[in-house]
Amino acid sequence: MSDPTSAEADAADDGSEDAGSEPDAPEIDLPSEAFDAVLDALADREPGEPVRFEGFSVARGADEDDEDAPVEDAPGEYVLADGDRPVGLSERELHEALSERAAAVTDWYTFERVVGEFGPRRAFLRWIEDADGDTVATRYAALAEGIERAWGELKITATVTDRGERRYDVRHADDAGVPVDDLDAYDDPLNARDLVTFDEQGRYRPLKTAPSLAGGWVFPDLGPRDLYEAVETIYPATVANWHREREGELDVTHWRETMERQSGIYGVVKTWDRGEGYEHVNWVAEACCDDSQCLKRREWQYDDETDLDVDGGDGAFPCREPCSVVVSAARKWTRLESEQPRTYEFDLTPSEKEQVEDIIDAVADGRTDEIREADTKEGANRYRARFLRAKLFDDEGNLGGVPTESAEE
Repeated sequence: MSDPTSAEADAADDGSEDAGSEPDAPEIDLPSEAFDAVLDALADREPGEPVRFEGFSVARGADEDDEDAPVEDAPGEYVLADGDRPVGLSERELHEALSERAAAVTDWYTFERVVGEFGPRRAFLRWIEDADGDTVATRYAALAEGIERAWGELKITATVTDRGERRYDVRHADDAGVPVDDLDAYDDPLNARDLVTFDEQGRYRPLKTAPSLAGGWVFPDLGPRDLYEAVETIYPATVANWHREREGELDVTHWRETMERQSGIYGVVKTWDRGEGYEHVNWVAEACCDDSQCLKRREWQYDDETDLDVDGGDGAFPCREPCSVVVSAARKWTRLESEQPRTYEFDLTPSEKEQVEDIIDAVADGRTDEIREADTKEGANRYRARFLRAKLFDDEGNLGGVPTESAEE
């Protein structure tokens, strides 16, 4: 039995908008499988218990000798309620009536039978076409033109066939408008596993939600279930957590709780917890959880009572706990921060000091590849950096000829 949030309940909206403002939905042919699904749904219900579509409903009629006939003035094998007076219909007449209302029927069939039970998949597919806001006619008119949605670095385009079937084109947002023939086309959503492994430069991507997804590919013709599979393969658990958040059920595990359960080589991170002092966690979040580094929106804080001072980002999908990349980086920083500070003296001109700052900023922001070799105005320009190294490093690679005092590894 469908729950109250099923497509039947969603489609029960009687479309109270002014009829003149409704766009013309495309002509839809009622597929036999959709009609058969309606008959199956009715067979599972008591006489008079309707299957609801947008603007009308259908129920099984009562037996002729049933004194408790639910619709006494509409005798027939089936009863169509569409307006003030119900109408009794035979199976053939029901098929004709549903064919005239094929958009609403195929919409019900898509979400109730093809997509299935209410959950992350169904919520995500309905969100793509604003199925909980617009009427069927409005959505089908938009689907005929193509509805575009962004999900991380993905561009998803939803369309509808003349049989009311949803089809989806999934590609990198940078490839919007590129003909399918100019991209590597795939039809199996599991092919996405290989597409997300390396970035454009062939470097391994340890964080699947990093904004470094390579382009040049397309899934041009996915069905609803395959679309969900492809998106979850490219961005694991993002739809599930997005759905939990929408339902008010997102379970967030904060920094302290996450670190307290670390063991083995990662147990050292627990020694970095300074009680009330959590400035180091702000540094970690600023380094790892900015929009430029991860497409998730950080929802975890220091603990239940203490928020971090660093913004969590603007991503569409939430981050519910420090990820393995954050934990691994924190382990390294824990060891580095355990070193005792030393004082080193170097002679730098004001411009050289600013150049060191520019180099650090460029590396931290991943902009080094964007700085042209001929642009020596940039402090992080490769030739300027090489000049600074030639001037300030000794033969052993020590800055200013000052050796680094040994520290524990």
